[in-house]
Amino acid sequence: MRHFVFAIALCLASAATVSAQEFKVDFGVSTSDRDAPIEVSANALSVDQTTGKAIFDGDVEITQGNMRLTAALVNVVYDEAGNKIAQLLASGGVNIESGKDSAEADTAEYDVESGVIRMAGNVALLQQGTRITAGKMDVNLNDNTAAFHGRVRTVLQPGNN
Repeated sequence: MRHFVFAIALCLASAATVSAQEFKVDFGVSTSDRDAPIEVSANALSVDQTTGKAIFDGDVEITQGNMRLTAALVNVVYDEAGNKIAQLLASGGVNIESGKDSAEADTAEYDVESGVIRMAGNVALLQQGTRITAGKMDVNLNDNTAAFHGRVRTVLQPGNN
């Protein structure tokens, strides 16, 4: 991100507003551990064995390796065999932190198998003082990147790198 913002700033040579349909940046630390255990804490838990879902409600905090997700409500969906977590569906003030980067949105869907988190609704990424907003953001934990979709907006300041 540092190099990308610097290159754009050099090209523009003055403060500018960037709007686009898609925009991609680095996200989080480069050593995310998708195989680390997923730890969950919340005020309440309900489990439905027939659907293979667990619902964590109230001040939900989920950690996996160096990534932390907080939300008001998280549905945990298990695979067909019921052995592994397949998806985490978070809603209500979703916040994800990885390294010094943080992102917020109304909802987030974490597909554990693919390592992709899709955030939607009032998406905002804060990274080294730069704020990027969009309709949706996909965080890929395999290569630690984030791709923004929909109306993307950020303000670039010359000289920041």
